[in-house]
Amino acid sequence: MRILDLFIICALALFWNGIVPVAGAFWGRRAWRLFRRRYDELRLRPFLDYAARWEGEGKEFRFIGSFESLSGKNGAGGGFLWIKNDNLTVPVALDGALTYVLPEHDENPAAYEPGRETPQRIKWEQLASLSGGARVYVGGQLLRVEGRPAFVSSRERPLLVILYDGPDRSLTARAIRAGRRRNEYWNTLTPYALALGAFSQFIVLLNYIRRPVFQPTVAAAIAALCLPVLPLIPPAFLFTILYRRLWWQARLFRAWRDLALLPLRYLADKEGRTALPGGEPYAGMFLDDDETARRMESGALPRVLPESAVKARPRRWYVFGALKKDAGAGEFVAAPDDPQATWGTLPGDPEKLARRFTVRAYALEIASWLLLLCGIALNLFFAGLILSAFRR
Repeated sequence: MRILDLFIICALALFWNGIVPVAGAFWGRRAWRLFRRRYDELRLRPFLDYAARWEGEGKEFRFIGSFESLSGKNGAGGGFLWIKNDNLTVPVALDGALTYVLPEHDENPAAYEPGRETPQRIKWEQLASLSGGARVYVGGQLLRVEGRPAFVSSRERPLLVILYDGPDRSLTARAIRAGRRRNEYWNTLTPYALALGAFSQFIVLLNYIRRPVFQPTVAAAIAALCLPVLPLIPPAFLFTILYRRLWWQARLFRAWRDLALLPLRYLADKEGRTALPGGEPYAGMFLDDDETARRMESGALPRVLPESAVKARPRRWYVFGALKKDAGAGEFVAAPDDPQATWGTLPGDPEKLARRFTVRAYALEIASWLLLLCGIALNLFFAGLILSAFRR
């Protein structure tokens, strides 16, 4: 077999089975990162009220209400989604809006796994199936449309619309935790890349299959043609199971990293104080283990992360939330009036936790890919032994 032939076969296999799907994975990861970033940015915007509805043109606001109706074109754009709360009914221009649906809320408080609720991007036609009363969150720019205030997208500042069920206070944790792809390798580009890769190897196979002197080249082309299914064939299948398990753990660590950083969106100083968009005082502080444990056991402080996230018991807990005052107990943190402002406790410094989770996520991703490649290499080795036995 000529070196050039082997190089062409390997290059085609690497490009279609590796580079293109991985590029799609990075693109998908970037898209979900923008989703989380946009949601996190909008948490700093005030809620729309009656006064701001007429005086806040050009500014960004948030609004949480219930689905009321759809109006306008039943097509790609130009339609309005109408949502209402106890005080206002607001139209949302869906043209250019990023519209997602969170799956059913899991009432289990220990359900920290992001894969249980991956947001689904939906279009206008799918909104028609919504029932009245479904909860809707919208964040973005308020502009005048036909003389009335409405949420409108622009290229620089697209609207973010999320339809969900469950408590309003669960939305932030669910959106940040779940806003990532479950299987990043399998993305929009992957099916086309695998099909084109198989077609290119088939062309190589047709060119050499009738020439006995090029049997090694034919064998290499067949191996490359079968490359996408090799991880599903024993013994590589065992490595694939481990790969998926480690990849899932890495995804979990990335979700925990984002959750740990949520309070710092409001606080420039970890032990500082600030005001939420509605004016409510907000603070973060470190407390010793005994005091925090008592408050968690009494239900006065929720955990932001599961106990399994940090195995060692911390000496200090980071506590954050709306700052309240009591004549007997002094200052303490409690649930904010703003349902999107997070509160609770973390087992340590949030920045250190985020760095630790990031390192673990990258280490697990590298280990998972090495396992997958080892499984493929093992199957190729056994395939080579079988072909050598037949040739004898």
